[in-house]
Amino acid sequence: MLAYLKNRQTLSWALYDWANSAYATVIMAGFFPIFFKQYWAGELSTTESSFYLGMANSIASLIVVLLAPILGAIADQGSARKRFLIFFALMGIVMSFALSFVGQGEWLLAMLIYIGACLGFSGSVTFYDALIIDVSSGKSLDKVSAFGFALGYLGGGLLFSVCVWMTISPTTFGLADGSEAVRLSFVMVALWWAIFTIPLLLWVKEPVKNKKTGALSNIINGLSQLRHTFDEVRKLRVVLLFLVAYWFYIDGVDTIVRMAVDYGLSLGFDQNSLIVALLITQFVGFPAAIAFGWLGEKYGCKLGIQIALVVYMLVTVFAYQMNYVWEFYLLAVVIGLVQGGIQALSRSLYARLIPADKSAEFFGFYNMLGKFAAVIGPLLMGWIALISESTRLSILSVLILLIVGFILLYFVNIEEGKKNARQL
Repeated sequence: MLAYLKNRQTLSWALYDWANSAYATVIMAGFFPIFFKQYWAGELSTTESSFYLGMANSIASLIVVLLAPILGAIADQGSARKRFLIFFALMGIVMSFALSFVGQGEWLLAMLIYIGACLGFSGSVTFYDALIIDVSSGKSLDKVSAFGFALGYLGGGLLFSVCVWMTISPTTFGLADGSEAVRLSFVMVALWWAIFTIPLLLWVKEPVKNKKTGALSNIINGLSQLRHTFDEVRKLRVVLLFLVAYWFYIDGVDTIVRMAVDYGLSLGFDQNSLIVALLITQFVGFPAAIAFGWLGEKYGCKLGIQIALVVYMLVTVFAYQMNYVWEFYLLAVVIGLVQGGIQALSRSLYARLIPADKSAEFFGFYNMLGKFAAVIGPLLMGWIALISESTRLSILSVLILLIVGFILLYFVNIEEGKKNARQL
């Protein structure tokens, strides 16, 4: 890891994970579900608020599903991955800041702003992932990918710690109450995200192509290339198989991330206990992500992903029957051990299977499937909870997706995929 701290371009790229993880941790996984259920949508029933929270996540993800591959194709045409990243990051930053102005009971407005923030976050990650090709070589992909996720866990955890302190003891910071502290947290996320995006903007370089082509030509060429990429993905059997496997298993992972706090609240757990559990996940995730990078390099990224999936299956079964807060803490530790690892190794495995000069375009498909999974998972959980009036039953839907993803991943031949990518 020390080598990456000395490499300005790699460190600047990884710091964007440090930057955007403030949103993923403080808002998406942490305060938004709590504030939405107890403050903005306090007049709704528990199952209704869970349904609308799942719907908000799903709508934002669906928009990314439709846009990601198109934008990726256009960005590759004009070497515009950084510019698209900055555009979406600014959208997420502005929307995160705007959440601080939403009044009590205004759950619909909160949903709309949150959808915009999720779109900014997810859209920027599409192009951030694609830039990994430009900041690392084939041999270092696992470690560089894991380094980014590790910094994300650490950065998100540090800011979240301060925000949690503010909500637990608002008077220490000169604040009136916990709700004011949460509002200030939204502002702090926006500032954190903006400040730590600057290094990527300044020091991450991407190869320049088509210098003389204009924006309209890039759009036309990009859309044409997108159609061609659909054909290439169908021909690249290994890439297609991995994408389908990823689609299933990342559905379970993302759904757990986005709905864990809501699930805990529905079981009657205290919100402060749930926040502490999230903090545990963040700080366990930092060294665990780095360890998975080493595991992927030494024993193979596919094996690392399979280990993480088995752990997630056990977590899902355990979550169905848990009754005590200490059990939620235990799950937080276990999830922290594998969450960053499965994300990092999935990204580095996919980067091995695709043509390097079409990374944004192919990562558009990668993130499209990942976000399409996040369309189904949260909505499915919310829908099952609504019709069955049982949040416990809804968590079991995650188990099915993890099992299917594991089985499909078993048949992914990495060496064959690398060979096919070189031939394109």
